[in-house]
Amino acid sequence: MSGNTMKTIFVVDDNNTNLTKAKEVLGSHYRVLALPSAEKMFALFVKIKPDLILLDIDMPEMDGFVAIEKLKANESTAHIPVMFLTASTDVEMEAKGIKLGAIDFVKKPFSPPVLLNRIANHLHIDEMIRKRTEQIGLHAEQIARLQNGIVFTMANLVESRDKITGGHIERTSRYIKILMDAMMGKGLYLEEMIEWDLDMVVASARLHDVGKISVPDLILNKPDKLTQEEFAKIRLHTTEGEQIIDDMIDQTGQALFLHHAKLFAGYHHERWDGNGYPYGKKSEEVPLQGRIMAVADVYDALVSVRPYKKAFTCEEAEAIIQKDSGTFFDPKIVEVFNEVKDKFAAVVRENTTL
Repeated sequence: MSGNTMKTIFVVDDNNTNLTKAKEVLGSHYRVLALPSAEKMFALFVKIKPDLILLDIDMPEMDGFVAIEKLKANESTAHIPVMFLTASTDVEMEAKGIKLGAIDFVKKPFSPPVLLNRIANHLHIDEMIRKRTEQIGLHAEQIARLQNGIVFTMANLVESRDKITGGHIERTSRYIKILMDAMMGKGLYLEEMIEWDLDMVVASARLHDVGKISVPDLILNKPDKLTQEEFAKIRLHTTEGEQIIDDMIDQTGQALFLHHAKLFAGYHHERWDGNGYPYGKKSEEVPLQGRIMAVADVYDALVSVRPYKKAFTCEEAEAIIQKDSGTFFDPKIVEVFNEVKDKFAAVVRENTTL
């Protein structure tokens, strides 16, 4: 609660005299709910969450230390400020309470002015923290939107130059999202992927062909098969993409997001058997981002029309990827692909009906 709304305070104490006194002192300033046990407090959380809790330590059944541990372990109550009420002067006990997350200790019998001032101060600090946290969250959201907007604009700029592979970026983004979700579900390469923000990784994959911006239009949009010399220039889009992303890292400092983008750009044409480009890496020497994108990229190329070939059916594309498992592609990723190939096909059907 904030603004002019009366804030709610739970007073939890097994002594009725203490509850009555606390209610008398605080009642004209706050909405006070007096509770004779921690169990009653937890039962009440179903209906209402307080802005602050005054919690006795020495209570039967569940003492204050056990109660605060339970509070802080629950995401829905961990943020609630807790002040301990205690008659004890034990410094070690106070240190234990602070370590468990209490913001203050109030000695019983308490002084009404001292209690009111401490509560007011802590509620003010808590409100300031909440507002600042909201501002930080909003700022982070704005940065994320800006980042995604720049990525989408750059990716679309590249794609607008490439008249042959229209829609490729959007489709491959959807393919890798399907593939990565399935890999996570099966626990494949989980040690590495558990650290990934999958939405961020998918967004970064949109830059995998950013290096094509350096390829001349006459080559990029040539209606016939490329010569060896022209294909050599096309192959440079991998290292050119890495260089562009390195420049972006230097300028923006967005290292994590662009780190993924760089690996997608630089390694999506490597092969499992080491015969890919630009580095000739093999098997798990190829970063996982490149191995994932290789499947999505080739699948999309197969099911798409090119000047030198018709579109393969989804079934034909699936058969080619299965045949090239262990040569072009990571065989473990192909196994997962086989389980989600119908979802890939659904993306193709949706695209052809637009």
